[in-house]
Amino acid sequence: MEQFVQTKIKGDKVVLFIKPTCSFCVKAKDVLSKYKFKPGHLEYVDISGRSDMASLQDYFLELTGARTVNHAVPRVFIGEECVGGGSDVETLHKSGKLEGMLQSIGALQ
Repeated sequence: MEQFVQTKIKGDKVVLFIKPTCSFCVKAKDVLSKYKFKPGHLEYVDISGRSDMASLQDYFLELTGARTVNHAVPRVFIGEECVGGGSDVETLHKSGKLEGMLQSIGALQ
């Protein structure tokens, strides 16, 4: 799990680990859709239906200390830093901090 997640979050991009039916995942995607990302700097990783989904969720718990009601998704990484889930991303956006975080890793056009 660690190698899979670390490979995905490496570098200067934003990665969301999601389940398409999760309302908090939709919220996180909606917030991020307000920003103009450089091609390849925003990635959604659908963990639903994966045979190792439970292990992934356990790893997110270990990595971030958070396992939400919705089984640890979304987990939003800006660069290699986990900033939380859907509500956390929305709060960062409303406070004006999210744009600076995205600019600091060079993800925006």
